[in-house]
Amino acid sequence: MASQPDEWIPTRKSLLDRLKDLQDVKSWQEFFDIYGKLIYGAARKANLTHAEAEDAVQETMASVAKRMPGFQYDPAIGSFKGWLLKLTRWRVIDQIRKRQPSAVHRSLSERSGTGTIERVIDPAGEVLAQVWDAEWEQNLLTAAQTNVKRRLDPHRHQIYDFYVNKKWPADKVAARFQISVQQVYLAKHRVTELIKAECTRLKKKVI
Repeated sequence: MASQPDEWIPTRKSLLDRLKDLQDVKSWQEFFDIYGKLIYGAARKANLTHAEAEDAVQETMASVAKRMPGFQYDPAIGSFKGWLLKLTRWRVIDQIRKRQPSAVHRSLSERSGTGTIERVIDPAGEVLAQVWDAEWEQNLLTAAQTNVKRRLDPHRHQIYDFYVNKKWPADKVAARFQISVQQVYLAKHRVTELIKAECTRLKKKVI
């Protein structure tokens, strides 16, 4: 899907406002494109299978859709990021509950002594939140990298890509692009700084 750079911002109030219209297919697709991978990644790191994680994504999206018409963003109450985490956590727990009940409850009693699925998944109330934060930061970094790539001269980005992502030695990159090794280092430094600046810009727009 073709997007303008700002469409990669992890959360925008304007997008949330558009989601109140459940018939706005384009906005809902944009929301899914941004958050589907985030929810899936967190679900997989919470030890769900591929199929369970996909179900968790779909059910989380359904929960958002159900609540969105009356949703009012209030920063005094909490961030959208935190609200979406709660919905995701409930859906992850639902997937665990759908497994063989007797085996699950036996495991719960043996491992936690509490008989609660929530404690097995997240005994300190922080594990999934930490996973979520890590996935969120990765999502933000990916957005920043995408935005910078779109704005950058393709030749300079290729130098950065070969050196940083493909991990070619600097002298090999220099020979490939017929530049000096110093220019390779300089390209890496400049693109890295652009990505950092873009991350900072995006973080200011997260609600």
